[in-house]
Amino acid sequence: MFGPFRPSLVAQGGLLWKNPFRMSATRKANVRKRLRDVDQVVAAVEASGVRCKALDEALTLPKESEMQARDKYTVFSRYGLHHRKSLHKVPKFTKKTQRTSPPGF
Repeated sequence: MFGPFRPSLVAQGGLLWKNPFRMSATRKANVRKRLRDVDQVVAAVEASGVRCKALDEALTLPKESEMQARDKYTVFSRYGLHHRKSLHKVPKFTKKTQRTSPPGF
């Protein structure tokens, strides 16, 4: 048990991914910064005069300053508690453009 062939924590069924329950203040600040960066890119592309479907869809989304805190830090989840899921639990949440919730949520 305490020798050179002792089982590892993963082999014993230990916790493999350590995901905190809440988002830290640093993670929240990084999310806000990322949203502002995206807003700046969309504004720059719009100012350049380029028109495309993706730009039109991005212009309909609310800006970071217009978003509620609930929409900044959580996303809609059909199976989550109260139909919300914390943003840091979503894989690749930086690549998703889900800034609004379905009506009623």
